[in-house]
Amino acid sequence: MTNALEAVGITKIFGAVRALTEGRLTVGKGEIHALMGANGCGKSTLCKIVAGAVAPTSGTVGMDGHDVRFRNPREAERAGVALFYQELSLIPQLSVADNIFLGRELKSGLFADRKAMNRRAAELIGLFDGVSGQGLTVDAIVGTLPPDQRQIVEILKVFAQDAKIMIMDEATAALDGRQSQRFFEILKAKKAEGVSTIMISHRLDEVFAVCDRITVMRNGATITELDTAATTRKAVVHDMVGEVRAAAPKSAGLSTDRPSLVVKAARNASLRDVSFETYPGEILGLAGLQGQGQSALLKSLFGSEPLTSGDIGFEGKSLAIRKPSDAVMNGFAYVSGDRGRDASFQGRSIFENIVAALAVRNRLRIIRPAALKPQVSKVAADLKTKFAGLDMPIGTLSGGNQQKIFIARWLATAPKLLLLDDPTKGIDLGAKADLFALMRSQADAGATILFYSSEDSEILDYADRVLVFNGGSISAELKGDAMTSVNMTRAAYGDAA
Repeated sequence: MTNALEAVGITKIFGAVRALTEGRLTVGKGEIHALMGANGCGKSTLCKIVAGAVAPTSGTVGMDGHDVRFRNPREAERAGVALFYQELSLIPQLSVADNIFLGRELKSGLFADRKAMNRRAAELIGLFDGVSGQGLTVDAIVGTLPPDQRQIVEILKVFAQDAKIMIMDEATAALDGRQSQRFFEILKAKKAEGVSTIMISHRLDEVFAVCDRITVMRNGATITELDTAATTRKAVVHDMVGEVRAAAPKSAGLSTDRPSLVVKAARNASLRDVSFETYPGEILGLAGLQGQGQSALLKSLFGSEPLTSGDIGFEGKSLAIRKPSDAVMNGFAYVSGDRGRDASFQGRSIFENIVAALAVRNRLRIIRPAALKPQVSKVAADLKTKFAGLDMPIGTLSGGNQQKIFIARWLATAPKLLLLDDPTKGIDLGAKADLFALMRSQADAGATILFYSSEDSEILDYADRVLVFNGGSISAELKGDAMTSVNMTRAAYGDAA
């Protein structure tokens, strides 16, 4: 039987960086195929070559038994290839319907048929009926939507193309459990229609639940191809990173004599009377279902979504945090998992992206790269970031390496309070281990860390204590032996642990 896709001997060189040295990928018709590997291993580049967004240096791509060489994404789309980009490609000022059909407008004669586009967009939105949340309508402005709904819109752009091969690069990164489950149900329905899906994911649960086969890449080359039913998670992880690193140890000598951060009766549009204390050297986990106030709390402490009432105290002083610069001047740092919206200065260099927070913190009017580059290079190196040079554009990095740069941005300021808002979203297992080790070292040096993750296992593995959120308030505090997945789930769904 002819395969839907065969990519063989694919190489790609960007300047001094060899992004691909021996990429290969074979996907059967009607197959859900996982493509896995560490950030910067070449998997996104390989998929962009398949989708016509990047030209290979060498190698061949075949579809349905015929060699193809796409000069641009539009040619690939016409051949039946659709790509979901890890960094969302939406236009914030346009409506949901306009974004779904951008560049592929349905026509009535010479003009766009807006009624037909709205009708089809409503049908596509209906695929996520009951799990998409309120406000996801055909005429909603995309820039006003929360991250999970923007992610759904990007997914619907792919579904609207009725492609033969769909490439999904971390498509569930911003989705909650119910939304992800619905997404997988849709993929399985399309599989039954003969549609093939290439799924890039760092979530092993997803891969083993829905994928038929797995291709693993490392350092620009395809390492192995596996049948999902015949392999194990341990084997996949070993192929990806070479070894499984142990979780960072939790704090053994945490001082609770005097809290560093005290929050009392915090309120805004997303928070309801949130009160808690946390201590120097503590990693405080924020758990619960997505959108229950965890991110809102972190953003309020950073001044991007200020409190309407309540008090914030830090190191014995009462603070008024009304804007991010207030937070930065008090030694606060914020790392978002939503790189495209909250972190990236696209079109600017890696150096400019790292040094931005340091410039605000130190009130620098003149940036002297020669003086600052050694400092920012060290923090980037501590996270094992892969890049050709600090002057390269941030967009030349993989999604995971971009995230490391944004974390390095804040580490360069030596923060006293580190606010981590799902920072590992879309980064690989090795990069996660690097981040968690660094997070623990920051705490051991006396920093206070508030850490939200959409993956419960990360909270349980790395937090010293957990606050579970439900409906904008804290539903449970878990510590010691009470920090279990069962108790977290019960509290998240409103059942006191």
